[in-house]
Amino acid sequence: MSEIYKVGMADLKVCKAPEGLTTLGLGSCVGIALRDPVTKVGGLAHVMLPDSTKIKQNSNIYKFADTGIDELIKQISLIGGRKDRLVAKIAGGANMFKFAGTNPNSVTVGESNVLATKEKLQSLKIPILAEDTGNNYGRTVVFYPESGDFLIKSVGKPDKTI
Repeated sequence: MSEIYKVGMADLKVCKAPEGLTTLGLGSCVGIALRDPVTKVGGLAHVMLPDSTKIKQNSNIYKFADTGIDELIKQISLIGGRKDRLVAKIAGGANMFKFAGTNPNSVTVGESNVLATKEKLQSLKIPILAEDTGNNYGRTVVFYPESGDFLIKSVGKPDKTI
């Protein structure tokens, strides 16, 4: 059995097949899995917020979709992946809390994270092959760069692979 490395909140890691990566408790956060299907290397980022330029204390570049994705690509490149071959899968971005009196048209943190992730990947010309985002429940994910499988686990829901 291959090693599965844990990615913490506001963190990222990269690995080579047959190793895998997991992150727990994606609520409004987004898990971004990138993979080079030729070399079978990949990485997983657990981003908490959409935009590093909107926060004063932004020294943890892994925390934000904009800077975290850039760093994930950089680290994948260091272990043999090529940016022009990368493909993505994303999960998370849930609306975990209901607030009384809030504007029903306002965008939640989860929605903002998903939108920022999609915009960043699109600007880098990295296609999103699959996603499991939104709703009101958390997710734990396991990513296997060898096959590209992105296993989604949620309490009270059947496991699914995207």
